[in-house]
Amino acid sequence: QVQLVESGGGLVQSGGSRRLSCAASGTIFSINARGWYRKVPGKQRELVATITSGGSTNYADSVKGRFTISRDNAKNTVYLQMNSLKPEDTAVYYCNVNLRVLPGRPAQRYWGQGTQVTVSS
Repeated sequence: QVQLVESGGGLVQSGGSRRLSCAASGTIFSINARGWYRKVPGKQRELVATITSGGSTNYADSVKGRFTISRDNAKNTVYLQMNSLKPEDTAVYYCNVNLRVLPGRPAQRYWGQGTQVTVSS
């Protein structure tokens, strides 16, 4: 059983910063990639940032230069540092991890429970 536990959400003023964390626990053999997504009511979930096992990163155009994704392999944790936050960043943020629980088993995607980030103007 794999669990992803997110933390770090909350209320922040426009221009402020917030760091989200997502810790994976359980039976984990290897992690291929990690990512952060966000969802606003009435809109589709959108990709925010991803990081591969090799450390390559990818960002949505709307967050480039403001958000940074990173990981701590020893802690099986992925972070999202969010700076210069804007009201339009308000959303529920979800982490996603692509991993194998055992060697030879196919990789699967797991989702965190989501954490609300609200940016006030």
